[in-house]
Amino acid sequence: MIASSLRGAQAVCTRSRVLRMALCAVACVLLAANERAAAESDPNPLMQGRGGDLIFPTSCGDKVQPRFDAALAAQHSFWYKQAREEFTAITQSDPDCAMAHWGVAMSVWNQLWAPPQPASLKIGQEAIEKARAAARKSPREADYIEALAAFYTDTDKLDHRSRALAYSRKMEAVAQKHPDDREARIFYALSLLASADPLDKTYKNQLAAGALLEKLFADIPTHPGVAHYIIHAYDYPGLAERALAAALKYQVCVTVVPHAVHMPSHTYVLLGKWSETIDSNIAGEEAEKVRGSPEDRIHDLDYLVLAHLQLAQDAKAKKAVDLARQIEDDMIARKHDSGLRSRHYNLAALEARWALERHDWAAAAALPLRPNRYAYAQAIPHFARAVGLARSGHAQDAQREVDQLATLVKTLTDAKSPYWAGQVEIQRKIAAAWTAHALGHGDEALALMQAASKEEDGLEAHDTLNPGPIGMTADEGLGMLLLELKRPAEAFKAFEASLHMSSGRE
Repeated sequence: MIASSLRGAQAVCTRSRVLRMALCAVACVLLAANERAAAESDPNPLMQGRGGDLIFPTSCGDKVQPRFDAALAAQHSFWYKQAREEFTAITQSDPDCAMAHWGVAMSVWNQLWAPPQPASLKIGQEAIEKARAAARKSPREADYIEALAAFYTDTDKLDHRSRALAYSRKMEAVAQKHPDDREARIFYALSLLASADPLDKTYKNQLAAGALLEKLFADIPTHPGVAHYIIHAYDYPGLAERALAAALKYQVCVTVVPHAVHMPSHTYVLLGKWSETIDSNIAGEEAEKVRGSPEDRIHDLDYLVLAHLQLAQDAKAKKAVDLARQIEDDMIARKHDSGLRSRHYNLAALEARWALERHDWAAAAALPLRPNRYAYAQAIPHFARAVGLARSGHAQDAQREVDQLATLVKTLTDAKSPYWAGQVEIQRKIAAAWTAHALGHGDEALALMQAASKEEDGLEAHDTLNPGPIGMTADEGLGMLLLELKRPAEAFKAFEASLHMSSGRE
């Protein structure tokens, strides 16, 4: 979308970019060979493809330990369903293994994704009580159990974030009490990410977690949690470069976990490494199809759509859009509903990207509304439809979509979700600006788009769901509007400013 303004600078960088990509490919081949050799000599065959360097001794006995380690490795890579099944199997064969019950409780809390549904909270609470009652646990293991109990206590009185903060404080104490326990530090770092303020542009928690994890990465680079959580800690524009070494390592040391196959692309997409993003998500989507979830297939396909569009690979992007729609149709037919927000958010996002990035205003105006429980996911088609209608000259129809966005902003504000309320308000202002422009109100349109740009700059942090701007950033919208108002010099500055949110964006 911005390429015509910045093409010259991009051409200068092409040769060095190709060289970097070639060197990266060679490094990945060498790393993969080393990891395969290490896997062949791994004393625990259950860990193959799940990483290494994982040491979490339990009181459950030598026969259980390899199974526990493998389940914990799955947990660290957010293979939650698999981890739960494996921890549950241990509890069935050894009900007195306290830490297996702890593992079940951990597996139903997807810490960096979304709050657990009531049914999952109930499972977690029951598992914690079984862990407390189990005969075999050391004082250290009891500390882990009580820390997690803080999250599952008073669920009817305390909100999700308050309980996540309580767990984080408890895990900090566990890490301090057991300074030689690397897993305690790893789980404490994860708790910092899970309890971070999404509006904090200083990234206090993320940087603290990243610093802790980077020290561990120097000693245990193949540990699945360490590399994985570094990527999440730095999953923000301006920080992503810090995660590149961990992303490259994670890519070759955790190869069977679907989420892990996709995860390096969180770093690649923020650095504008479109080819690497595509490769990671083709493999990730295939892994999710075989061993993962349909919702996460859609998540990976959203990354694919964005990256293909950046390389002007429209046919491949459309193929990914069509596949995502087929997956959604299948879930509807099967009445499948796991509650994962990626299904609703990423499907709406990829459909909107497909229309808006290509300036297909008619397609944007006709996007389907997809009712679901997440107001911020519902907002996406309203935003795309509003822009499409306004850019097609249907200002009155566009205004109705803008009004729907205002309603969703209120819904999110009332639900005490300030981050998402802010994101949808930015979408509302962008859509309102294009609607005003369609009505011939140039000054009003410019004021609205400038306000959206200012708010977007103040809300730079982004959610892990979203690979990048949906259709346009506010600065891109400002640049496009300024071009139409015959102010090209100002438009160029707006396009340049937009790159701070998405490096290498076309």
